[in-house]
Amino acid sequence: MESDNGKGLILAVASSVFIGSSFILKKKGLKRAAANGTRAGYGGYTYLLEPLWWAGMITMIVGEAANFVAYIYAPAVLVTPLGALSIIISAILAHFLLKEKLKKMGVLGCVSCIVGSVVIVIHAPKEQTPNSVQEIWTLATQPAFLVYVAITMSVVLALILHFEPLCGQSNILVYIGICSLMGALTVMSIKAIGIAIKLTMEGVSQIGYPQTWLFLMVAVTCVVTQLIYLNKMVRVKKEHERRTPDKPVQP
Repeated sequence: MESDNGKGLILAVASSVFIGSSFILKKKGLKRAAANGTRAGYGGYTYLLEPLWWAGMITMIVGEAANFVAYIYAPAVLVTPLGALSIIISAILAHFLLKEKLKKMGVLGCVSCIVGSVVIVIHAPKEQTPNSVQEIWTLATQPAFLVYVAITMSVVLALILHFEPLCGQSNILVYIGICSLMGALTVMSIKAIGIAIKLTMEGVSQIGYPQTWLFLMVAVTCVVTQLIYLNKMVRVKKEHERRTPDKPVQP
């Protein structure tokens, strides 16, 4: 089990490096594309011809794949916090490669991510791998977990149906809340799928269990929902930046 945790730790860190680097590559690709055509934020597609953008996209796919495999070997409580390292890598690379100034609050945030990740890695609990998807389903149908899911989905529906139409265009926290809450369910379902894949590769097929496909449906639904509202959040941010004039440079 310790070796599995080690594999998961290495894969999670590698995933953060790939994903963090991918943001910078795609940003540089978008900047090059904007210099040669219409900006992506205004409907341009010249970035599709930019090799740097594709390099960033491929790097992100590799990082996400490594993150998925990490869930197979290590507990979610160990893998998930390490995803914050991608933010630190992006911030550092942006400071040196994109000349974006890292302010004091940004440095404090990076330090907080590092300290939190180290504490969780050191104290991550040992995980007893279930022998089948049915065992995972038994754990997922415990009353405490069902209450958690019910509360989470209630808050998500309230954000989508009430708060988004009311203040979604002016308060980006609405979209952050939706993506974060759905992300918690995504992690749990991805962990179940990872265990099913690992057991199947070891010769104990989990394909015939309906619970496997249910977990897959939950994962796909959560991921698609996150992508939809993440894109909405990006559009709102771009619209806000477009409407907010830049401060005049002082002579």
